Amino acid sequence: MEEMIITKTPLRISFTGGGTDLPAFYKNEYGAVVSTAIDKYIYITVNKRFDNSIRMSYSQTEIVNHVDELKHDIARECLRMVGITGGIEITSIADIPSGTGLGSSSSFTVGLLNALYSYVGERLSSEELAKRACQIEIDVLGHPIGKQDQYAAAYGGINYFTFERNGEVRREKIIVSNNDLRNMNRKLMMFYTGVRRSADGILARQSKDTKNKMEVLTFMRDQANQMKSYLTAKGFDSEFAAMLDTAWVKKKSVTSGISNPQIDELYQKALNAGASGGKLLGAGGGGFILLYCDEQYQQAVRDALELNELDFEISNYGGRVVYFE
Repeated sequence: MEEMIITKTPLRISFTGGGTDLPAFYKNEYGAVVSTAIDKYIYITVNKRFDNSIRMSYSQTEIVNHVDELKHDIARECLRMVGITGGIEITSIADIPSGTGLGSSSSFTVGLLNALYSYVGERLSSEELAKRACQIEIDVLGHPIGKQDQYAAAYGGINYFTFERNGEVRREKIIVSNNDLRNMNRKLMMFYTGVRRSADGILARQSKDTKNKMEVLTFMRDQANQMKSYLTAKGFDSEFAAMLDTAWVKKKSVTSGISNPQIDELYQKALNAGASGGKLLGAGGGGFILLYCDEQYQQAVRDALELNELDFEISNYGGRVVYFE
């Protein structure tokens, strides 16, 4: 066993197709999303402990004698899956608070599994890490979430994922030119609405409403196909902004709680100030707003929104071990 491991796992932005990665949708029709990892991370440290207890440090600290006593459900199930019962210390540090629409719980799960398997001397592929993270969050813990976040965190880069009826996930890396990548890093802006929320409630409602919203979700799935083709053939330009805007208008109609008057007002202010399109990230209800905005209008958008801006770039790397002793 290694003495100490540190993993670094990216958060993600989903551009379109969110909701089609829920089983309520992909068991009837295949789902598809286009998303990217960003250079904001969750760091997990795993260290051998001097006795047989488990110390888990996140927004609170737990010290327990047995894995079953851990309140942190994801950590408990990750330890069980890897077969570690004690004698370990786990710490997590995040660049961004949870509940903000960037897939942090799945990045945490992928990062912790990566650390724990490395700790016992096993290396898993990105595919395997994502699969096992889905198993823990969806099958074991029953969280009403989709499968896109785990795969985005494990693989990194800009990707097109499809979710097949049999539960398989397929990944196609979207290759963009250096110029397009520079433009994405320059023209995409992100602002924090100041509202944190648990996605589970919204996603549970969305799953329930799916059968009545198949048409909207099928449109979003088809738009993911269109966006992948457009990025590959034409590149990143104002058409991408128009797609984001269309996706957001459609997404808001899927279930209540995805948007609210405050968010609608912020988005309208951004468009009035010169942004060409955008959307709220994650399940909705709060978190970050993503905008496509040409450089000459960016200061006007900042002034109009008066929100905390998150400076970010696309990350080409998925979850990885950055230190082991």
